[in-house]
This record gives sequence, structure tokens and C-alpha cells, in this order.
Amino acid sequence: MLEKFCVHGGTPLSGTVRVHGSKNAALPILYSVLLTRGRTVLENVPPLRDVTSTLELLSTLGVKWERRPDGALELEVLREDGFEAPYDLVRKMRASIYALGPLLAKRGRARVSRPGGCNIGVRPIDLHLKGMLALGAEIRNEGGYVCAEAPHLTGRRIYLGGASGSTVSGTANVMMAAALARGTTVIEHAACEPEIADLARYLNACGAGIRGAGTPVVAIEGVSELRGCKYRVMPDRIEAGTFMIGAALTAGEVRVEGARFEHLAALIDALESAGACLQIEDDAVQVSSDGDFRPVDVTALPYPGFPTDLQSQITVLLSLANGISVVTEKIYPDRFIHVAELNRLGANVRKEGSLAIIHGVKRLSGAPVMASDLRASACLILAGLVANGMTEINRVYHIDRGYHRIEESLKGLGAQIERVPVEADSALLSLVPDASPELRERLGEYLQIAAAP
Repeated sequence: MLEKFCVHGGTPLSGTVRVHGSKNAALPILYSVLLTRGRTVLENVPPLRDVTSTLELLSTLGVKWERRPDGALELEVLREDGFEAPYDLVRKMRASIYALGPLLAKRGRARVSRPGGCNIGVRPIDLHLKGMLALGAEIRNEGGYVCAEAPHLTGRRIYLGGASGSTVSGTANVMMAAALARGTTVIEHAACEPEIADLARYLNACGAGIRGAGTPVVAIEGVSELRGCKYRVMPDRIEAGTFMIGAALTAGEVRVEGARFEHLAALIDALESAGACLQIEDDAVQVSSDGDFRPVDVTALPYPGFPTDLQSQITVLLSLANGISVVTEKIYPDRFIHVAELNRLGANVRKEGSLAIIHGVKRLSGAPVMASDLRASACLILAGLVANGMTEINRVYHIDRGYHRIEESLKGLGAQIERVPVEADSALLSLVPDASPELRERLGEYLQIAAAP
């Protein structure tokens, strides 16, 4: 079904919200199940579209899974004959590249479709391949696929720095492959994100020998076997940050449970600099504000810098600050597609290369807008919460990739937001029953445009 969000702005958010498990931590952990024998039980895995796509791919690779009544996922590898991640599944999400390391380490070969580009710019996998080559794999490109083979992997020192700094997905992929390699692997310039540390904790619980995860130098002592275990995925720091920005933006007062200072220090600093009031607890942050914001300069950097996945959301708040703010994107310089739609709501944001120069305005006004990617969707929802009148946000399938029923969480805080169906020609859409939700929604949009007077 085609859907959109209708948001009526002007209501301060108030109350308590509990964030779900981390998508960015859950995905590599799910792929690392390919390395294990026996049963794995994962708690706090969010029921997101990206998780569903991952489970679909894992099923083709011999993994049996079920979601238990308590919400936990139970997984076990029953067959180890598959080694291909086909294009039809990989195209649904770039995280499918995580299959490369585990398949190569456990099954000796992997054939993974290249994920290609996306709406936030080019995201190459050259550092993934560099790591696999260093561990002893033979790699060739064949018809849009990365084909890798190795009778066994051998640990060694690997430098994983790139043009934009460390690579989170590349670090995770090499770490998973090295867990079953012979000898010791040392990753220099490793990503320090909390999701990397969470992956290491899971692998260690399965019997791996990983030290230093969460620092720039990670050492992996290869083992002969990993066994499944029970593990709880960390809270989603990006979802937590989105709710924290929403609380400040709407001049509300919200306690965000699952928000951890050590994961969100850069955001907390930016919000306090802008004039918000924050109270820090062990596993929660309470955010309030009077809606009067000071301009702040923010730079999106690898962890522990400001998260690129919160760059578009903080831009909304700074668009209402009393002065000029500058947001610099050091990770994905093209990640500013949301700017044009935000300006449709009355913001005054100008993109200059990898910078967004934001002249604060008094208010935003509701209008129809189009989401371009996951985090831009969150940005536009936040803008709608504070805009005068109603904001219609199309292409809601983007946000379902990373936030579980975000409208329900926001309504629990008092927001006026509804997910509503969008009319389209059902007869024509029925001709493509197997099309992805993205394709069906885009076809629906084209049908609406064609039918417009």
C-alpha cells in the first residue's frame, strides 16, 4: 500500500520514549551468524525493513530463523552450501556487502553483487576488498559481482584508512572475516563507532578473540570455531538522537530511554550550545528547551564526532536559530538532498560544496514534501512537527528502513502525525505484484502525476 505522513505542527513533545535496538549494530551481527555453529538468540533486534531484507538473504544462504513471541530472533545455520548474495536482494540495501567477510571466512568463497551508489552519494567498497586481499583472498570482478576465494585466511596487519577517514562497514567486514583466520589480524585506523564494539562483544560471546574494538587499533586472534550464543543488541543512538532533537525543536520536554551519553556526546554538546537543557542519566537523557536557539557550527565526522546520520535532523533545528549556522559534512559530502525540501517549508539553507549555510528563520510552514532517503525522512518529519499547518511527507518507505513505526512513538509524545494511504491506480499496480515497496510507491507517484489536471 502506498502511504504518506500527514503532520500537523505546533505541539511540543512531552513524556517518555524508549528507543529500539540499533539497526546499524543489528545488521552486521545478523550477517556474522554465518560464522557460527549452533543456535543464536538475538534480543532487541528492531523489526525494520532492512532487517527483513537481511533475513531474506540469510535464508537463501542456509540460515533458519524465527521471531519468537518475546520479540527475540532465533537463528541457526542449517546449510553451508550457498555462497552468493544476488543482485535482486543486494539492491534492496547496501548492508548486504556484510555477507562478503563471513562467507569467505567460513565457506571459502563468496559471490556478492556490488551494491552500487545511493541517494547520499558514492559509497565505495574498496577498503572492504583491500582487507580481504590482505587476509589472502583472491578477488575478481565478474558481471557486477565481487567474486572472492580463499582456502583459508591468514591474519596480518591491515591499514583501513580512506579519503573520508575510517570505514565502519569495512572494519566490521574485515573483523568478521579475521575472526576465523589463522593467526592474528591487527586493523589500524579501525572505525571506533559503538556499533563496531557491539559486533565485537557478540563475536567474543561466540568464542572470538577480539581486543580493542571501539578504538583505532583492533586485534583479532583467529579461532577455529564460533558457537552461537544469546546476545542483546545495543540501543539505536540515531533513533535516540532524533527524538532528542525533536524534543528541543518543539520546545518540549522528553525523557529518551536508551540514550547514552558516551554514544551521543557530540550531539549533546551541539544541543546545549544551541540552548537546550539536558539532564544525563546512566541509560537516559532528558531534553527540554524554550524554543529560542543560538546558531551553532556542526561538522559531521567519524565517531566520536557528530554523527552523519543526525546531520539532516540538526539542520532543522539550526534553521530556526537566531543567526547563521554552518553544517559541514566530512563523511558524505553529497548528503544534502534534504535541503531543497526543507527550503520548501520556509527554511533558508544554501549548499556550498560540503557545507550547508543556514540563515535562521522565525518559523516554518507546512507543505507537501518528498523524502529522498532514510535520514532525510526523519529530518522532514521533525520539520513538520514544528511547522505551521500541515506537512505531507511522501515516500515513507524510506523511514521504515531505520525507524520502527516512528509515528506511534511520536504520537505517544503528543505529536499530531498520521500515516495515511495514498490513492493510486490499483489495476495498474497489480501488474507488478512482485515489485519492491520502493518501486510500487514510485509507480504510484507517477500515476498520480499523470492523473493530475
